[in-house]
Amino acid sequence: MIVVRLFVLLLLAATVAGCGDRTSQSSAPSSGDGLSDKVLRITFQTAETGFDPVKVSDYYSGVVIAAIFDPLLTYDYLARPAKLVPNVATSLPQITDDGKTYTLRLRPGIQFTGDAAFKGQKRELTAADYAYSIKRFLDPKNRSPYAFLFEGKIIGLDRLAADAKKSGRFDYDASVAGLETPDRYTLRIRLNETDFNFSHVLAFPLVGAVAREVIMAYGDDTHAHPVGTGPYVLKRYVRSSKMVLEKNPDFRELFWHAELGTDPADQQIAARMKGKKLPQIDRVEISVMDEAQSRWLAFQRRETDIEYQLEELAPKFMTAEGRLNAEYAGKGIRMDRTVDPEIIYLFFNTQERIGDQPNPLGGFSKEKIALRRAIAMAYNVEDQIKIIRKGQAIRAHYPIPPGVAGHEPQFRSGLSYDPRLANALLDKFGYQRGADGYRRQPNGNILIIKYYSTPSDRDRQFDELMKRSMDRIGVRLEIHKDRFAELIKLANQCRLMMKHTAWIADYPDGDNFMQLLYGPNSGQSNSACYRSPEFDKRYEKSRQLPDGAERNRLYREMTRQMEADTAWLLTDSRYRNVLLQPYVAGYKKHPVLFFDLLYVDMDPR
Repeated sequence: MIVVRLFVLLLLAATVAGCGDRTSQSSAPSSGDGLSDKVLRITFQTAETGFDPVKVSDYYSGVVIAAIFDPLLTYDYLARPAKLVPNVATSLPQITDDGKTYTLRLRPGIQFTGDAAFKGQKRELTAADYAYSIKRFLDPKNRSPYAFLFEGKIIGLDRLAADAKKSGRFDYDASVAGLETPDRYTLRIRLNETDFNFSHVLAFPLVGAVAREVIMAYGDDTHAHPVGTGPYVLKRYVRSSKMVLEKNPDFRELFWHAELGTDPADQQIAARMKGKKLPQIDRVEISVMDEAQSRWLAFQRRETDIEYQLEELAPKFMTAEGRLNAEYAGKGIRMDRTVDPEIIYLFFNTQERIGDQPNPLGGFSKEKIALRRAIAMAYNVEDQIKIIRKGQAIRAHYPIPPGVAGHEPQFRSGLSYDPRLANALLDKFGYQRGADGYRRQPNGNILIIKYYSTPSDRDRQFDELMKRSMDRIGVRLEIHKDRFAELIKLANQCRLMMKHTAWIADYPDGDNFMQLLYGPNSGQSNSACYRSPEFDKRYEKSRQLPDGAERNRLYREMTRQMEADTAWLLTDSRYRNVLLQPYVAGYKKHPVLFFDLLYVDMDPR
């Protein structure tokens, strides 16, 4: 993170723009002297990849996108479990035709922020903007990692995408039977099949509306020119380093409101925030700082205001029981502690070839499954939790995490830590050790497993744990390092052999996690490029069912199929220990809102 000690340093940095620095075309309010602004400072532990909603899949880019763009629906800030509420729609969708038709009406008068693409004219948000934005997910040119949200779902949209693959041009003006805009403010979506969970897709931040004029104006540079109708604008952007969000001067009237339960903390938040116009924060400064120690020091010096990416340093500020220790509580620092609705998993590329090279992990022959399973059984997940996470995680046994519809708390993974059995499995299937102690493939060829990670301190710990695990079973490991954004790109191309990765809920429904293993999502969210006819058949059936016993049964069968094939090793879900400076008010981590900073306030420092 770029640490800002004095406001004057920020002013100087803003006037001397380095390589990659971009100032938005949009205007934003300022107090003039900068002293009365409420400025909230946070960090990302990994660099963003960009801000075109259809082209990204990482959490950090999603946070910024959620501050700038408006989905049709959103979630109540305090309601638990997560509860859908209207955002720019006047109400929740009218669902008819046995869950196949969704009709929504937009609030009139919502404006995009000013941008040169609008040629000096005000630009109102319309239903056609959402129809256009949804179409962009299936434009082959965009290679959207979230195309799966709409593939096979909307009547006529897949045919339009297929035509574009043949012609090389996506016809955005072509009529799509499943995307109707009968008037300026009404959007009707007609689905191929029943889907009572589709409302969650409409609340996902990446499904916020973009303006066609903006996309056409900036061409290949849409990542750096996000223009939406949300609460903030991107005022300054230094790639992989600094993002400054400022309050949107054209933002509609929105006042703090939330559903209150019995939690005393919720009552205190409501007493402070109820009825306030949002957003209260004038500027959000986001700096990229990949090392935890640096983020911790910045927070201690009050150079950042909210910090949570510190699990490896938890013993410095937490007791063994998971409470903030007396030293920091005495300074007025607070901690919000939850388990993220996420899964961390080690994926194995199940394709027989990676590019033009044979993949020793790929395929579904008995010996290839045995190798993947042996690696999974040699990896000590408890060491990952104890040593790397410093105890700040829980063991993951099921692909759907706690707090998400479809989670099975009693389920236990069949892939348990057992190096002795892992070695026996490799012996049985012909992976013999050579004179150097390392195993060869059953056909006698050299066996090298390639593992991918970033150059951060945290990932170096993963490298060491993975190396020890592979040494236990005599498998030679090569560790390949690259930037986070580049690894995402390679994963989306099915070109990584083995890697740890994370998936945090886009929406609080099990489908969002089970789709990670669906065959047609290979090259998008399915990083293992796993294709199982048995899994896919059950998944396709599950998509037509609401949350309930029948869908849960299918999910359990799908999980056992994935384990039998060993496409993944599930590892953990992390505690999110959010540290808050004393002057941050109204904060409570929401399970799926990417940008819950919209709902907070600040006292004078």
